[in-house]
Amino acid sequence: MKVALTGCAVLAGLASSAVAGNPKSDRLPNIVLINVDDMGWRDVGFMGSEYYETPNLDSLAAKSMVFTNAYAAAANCAPSRACLMTGQWASRHGIYTVGTSERGKSKDRKLIPTANTTTLADEAYTLAEALRSAGYLTCSAGKWHLGDDPLTQGFLVNIGGSHAGNPGSYYPPYRNVNLEAETNGEYLTNLIGKKVVEFVSLEHQAPFFLYYAPYAVHTPIQPVKHLLANYENKKAWNGQDNAAYATMVENLDIQIGQLLKALRENGQMGNTLILFTSDNGGHYGITKQWPLRSGKGAYYEGGIREPMFVYWAGKVEEGAQTDVPVSNLDFYPTLLEVAGAKSADNQILDGQSLLPLLTGKVKEFERPLFWHFPVYLEAYGPNDQSTQDLLFRTRPGSAVRLGDWKLIQYFESNDLELYNLKEDIGEKDNLAEKYPEKCKELLTILEQWRTDTDAPVPDQLNPDYSIN
Repeated sequence: MKVALTGCAVLAGLASSAVAGNPKSDRLPNIVLINVDDMGWRDVGFMGSEYYETPNLDSLAAKSMVFTNAYAAAANCAPSRACLMTGQWASRHGIYTVGTSERGKSKDRKLIPTANTTTLADEAYTLAEALRSAGYLTCSAGKWHLGDDPLTQGFLVNIGGSHAGNPGSYYPPYRNVNLEAETNGEYLTNLIGKKVVEFVSLEHQAPFFLYYAPYAVHTPIQPVKHLLANYENKKAWNGQDNAAYATMVENLDIQIGQLLKALRENGQMGNTLILFTSDNGGHYGITKQWPLRSGKGAYYEGGIREPMFVYWAGKVEEGAQTDVPVSNLDFYPTLLEVAGAKSADNQILDGQSLLPLLTGKVKEFERPLFWHFPVYLEAYGPNDQSTQDLLFRTRPGSAVRLGDWKLIQYFESNDLELYNLKEDIGEKDNLAEKYPEKCKELLTILEQWRTDTDAPVPDQLNPDYSIN
């Protein structure tokens, strides 16, 4: 059993103790990994939105390498975060969804889905544990969602993280978050942001790893009131017109701006790597990612493609952009290499270090990316035409992307969907019948991957299933 070591109250002491035994740690870069909740691919200005206002992120992105084909390894919160923290496909850690895998009505589920795991196993060697072993002071700020306390998984400091998937309320009292407002009516995103600034402003004697995972912009959609007027009469853009949600996006950008300001004032920006991304696609009932299809929970592009950039002064070219497909599985090996850290003995890492790409040593990777979802997830609602059918966003299946091609296989009837993402980013034209050889090629790769990773394929019929 892992033991929680500390919380915010002894930050200063940890700043000196974490460096013990690592004389080179003063030359290692600080690492800030910003993992926003439910922010879609086009919910920021640097990815093209003309409705949401994110000037701080846009400014930093302009000094960074922007990834236009960045993916989460899963389409909703918990599995995506588990993949990021372990560097492993969901088939290895067993977290496939949030809560039960038996979503929707039983009579509509043809198969009995694979049982879901909701807590990351103690034996998982997390990114935080690996960086801490390299001399880093590790802080988790905001949403954890993989267990009761991130302090049991390698973090030395926990700011408001627990098993909760959403805060319940962004206004005090915060129902699911064990933090108390410090001012009257203090918005939760602001409170967490303020504590993050306090953390990075300490006189650390060790490099720090800050996992900044604000609950925003996840539901409940509660507007930041003083920002609302700016959006109430603003012209909609590309399906984006939710004023309340827009205030949450802008407010988060403001808090990130305060973090960047603190790093600059403390002289830390020159030796800090900042990786910005989101855990899954935007909620389709709230925000659209057009031309991407669907949103959170779906394995179409709108559910898994994310905004992403990496800033590292003097190491990553300013204003660079790449369309190389990457995954949040790649963060673990990338940050290990940046920190000179090591994985655990016999640990399998399924991603690939992005450092050669970030530093310009290579221009492309040639490898498949996989997704596995042996579960059911109900559709957004009866009027949603964006997913496979009107009942489910996700039916049991797997997907693979290789180059421009993406194949989705559904297990109920072995249905196949094949898309050329270069020509059809919106996944409107299923080419499975037109290109059977390409289907066969990708299906062979997908089936071999499932064998190699022991990915479970549900095949037991559900006795409650009714076709009527």
